[in-house]
Amino acid sequence: MALLSDSSKQSLLPSFLYSSPNSFSLDRLLNANNPAFGASRSTTLESPAASSSPLIKSRTFMIPAPNEPGKKIEMYSPQFYAACTFGGILSCGLTHMTVTPLDLVKCNMQIDPAKYKSISSGFGVLLKEQGFRGFFRGWVPTLLGYSAQGACKFGFYEFFKKYYSDLAGPEYYAKYKTLIYLAGSASAEVIADVALCPFEAVKVRVQTQPGFARGMSDGFPKFIKSEGVSGLYKGIVPLWGRQIPYTMMKFASFETIVEMIYKYGIPTPKDQCSKSLQLGVSFAGGYVAGVFCAIVSHPADNLVSFLNNAKGATVGDAVKKLGLWGLFTRGLPLRIVMIGTLTGAQWGIYDAFKVFVGLPTTGGVAPTTGTEPAKV
Repeated sequence: MALLSDSSKQSLLPSFLYSSPNSFSLDRLLNANNPAFGASRSTTLESPAASSSPLIKSRTFMIPAPNEPGKKIEMYSPQFYAACTFGGILSCGLTHMTVTPLDLVKCNMQIDPAKYKSISSGFGVLLKEQGFRGFFRGWVPTLLGYSAQGACKFGFYEFFKKYYSDLAGPEYYAKYKTLIYLAGSASAEVIADVALCPFEAVKVRVQTQPGFARGMSDGFPKFIKSEGVSGLYKGIVPLWGRQIPYTMMKFASFETIVEMIYKYGIPTPKDQCSKSLQLGVSFAGGYVAGVFCAIVSHPADNLVSFLNNAKGATVGDAVKKLGLWGLFTRGLPLRIVMIGTLTGAQWGIYDAFKVFVGLPTTGGVAPTTGTEPAKV
């Protein structure tokens, strides 16, 4: 980051992420039309709920953008949520696309375990039958689908976490913050999966049925012709079953793990740690959280792969063919490696982008407990 000049930094960032005193302000428009919206805005970084306290000043804290005087991203403003949304696109879209080969082997192990008996043999079969290029089949729907999901996942998580924190108030936020993380992440994921589901359906079909289509451009119309538009959402309930527990675990465990690392593992307060150390904590916390995520969401992941591969298949068909043990364990070791790495990288990229635009990294600071404003 240090090698970038101020002007080059500015050119890399979308202009809508920063507000200008002389420019049109969406934030002011929202406050004008709905005073309650403006009144509910938070004044702290550590505890979004702190704005609910009448003893805390109502002025919103401002965070300067990197080396760009006069340009700031206001916490919990439209620009803040836009930055989180953009960070989510980068973190989810790029990471899922990168692990496409692992995902491809995992899906085929779930669909055809007789042919794809293990991770190593799975790669061997793909290489023999489809060549090196076959490892990246389905990368376009993967990139598009998980970029859309990441935008909603991270953007709406920050929104719902703030919203539920305000409803609870600072006292109950301090007591029940884990429940707030769980509720906020679940709410965000419901929306995110609606964006992901059509792309996931095409991706699985392309990856598990060689010859069905080359990718998104021909696979999407073929899928609609075969299954109809409603077929794109055939797997939405299993997808919710996979992704909602995954995301609840991803955010709640990450926030808890990072807070514990700063509390017990690092003697220096977070605001005195270097940015590189903070990002290292984000990756470590994300990786551990990812292991838990993979375990709790794996049965539903097997269901999604089975339903999207077989036309007219039902959940009962999947349970009958895979068995309960297979539902929980088939492809699990590979998924633990994949999701652990994926989740760690996602949190690293997301927080790196937040740092780049001048925002603090996620988690790690206990909420304020008294009437005194939170310290940055």
